[in-house]
Amino acid sequence: MKAIRIALASLALAIIGSAHAEGDPAKGQATASQICAACHMPDGNSMVPQNPKLAGQHADYISKQLAAFKAGERKNPIMMGMAGALSPEDMSNVGAWFASQKPAVLGAKDKALAEAGQQLYRGGKLSAGVPACAGCHSPSGAGIPAQYPRLAGQYPEYVLAQLKAFRAGERANGNAAQMVAIAARLSDKDMEAVAEYVAGLQ
Repeated sequence: MKAIRIALASLALAIIGSAHAEGDPAKGQATASQICAACHMPDGNSMVPQNPKLAGQHADYISKQLAAFKAGERKNPIMMGMAGALSPEDMSNVGAWFASQKPAVLGAKDKALAEAGQQLYRGGKLSAGVPACAGCHSPSGAGIPAQYPRLAGQYPEYVLAQLKAFRAGERANGNAAQMVAIAARLSDKDMEAVAEYVAGLQ
């Protein structure tokens, strides 16, 4: 009986592995250089705060977001157009390429604002029923593959824009319901503080 359970478990793992095959970074580099580099740079270290840094981001998360843009579940005219030309394999490969790149260190610029953000990120805001960001995105900002993105070193302008989009209900894919509920309880100053803090995480 034990041998059967082991065999079934091995078969399940094999099926899961084949369904979530890792992308090919080399192929992803070729695709990224043609489609993504103009906005996100060849290595994913965007030079423009409005365009998120993708270097070091989880491969599964990137491919998941690209699929959401292609399906129209996540709204952005530029990204919807770019993702529309990508196959699931392309998305997986692009995710693998950017995940393999080293994110450039950014750092927080406003120390006082970052300190306020640290309190929110690590301890939440109990008076408003806001949980600690670290619970899902990890204390270091590394996130959890596929589910929760890496936030460490991300542009504060981009993080702030996404928090406001969640609050306004403009992001409806993935864990949007959870983030919409959290963002609704944050003030603009709270959002600015958290965004400033995560910019300094590595």
